Amino acid sequence: MPAVDPRITELRHRIDALDAQLVAVLAERVGVVREVSRYKTDEASVRAPDRVEQVVAKVRALADGHGLPADLVERLYRLLIAELTAVELSFVEERTAR
Repeated sequence: MPAVDPRITELRHRIDALDAQLVAVLAERVGVVREVSRYKTDEASVRAPDRVEQVVAKVRALADGHGLPADLVERLYRLLIAELTAVELSFVEERTAR
């Protein structure tokens, strides 16, 4: 097996550190989703399509400002929002079932 360039190893460590930060931020976001779900009473208030579009527009602008492909960031956020909407719905259902 050929030797791995030390720079690749260094960059992989940076990626690993960034991944740890991303997961920590996602965990924090889920905590906020759990908290905001306490104020929502039905599926419509959870899905909030106007808010989704507001968030997507905001992150597209942030992506542009950071030189990232806005379409990529939008796809990632739409997936994140869809998954966290399901989580939030389960929080609301759990709370209202009591």
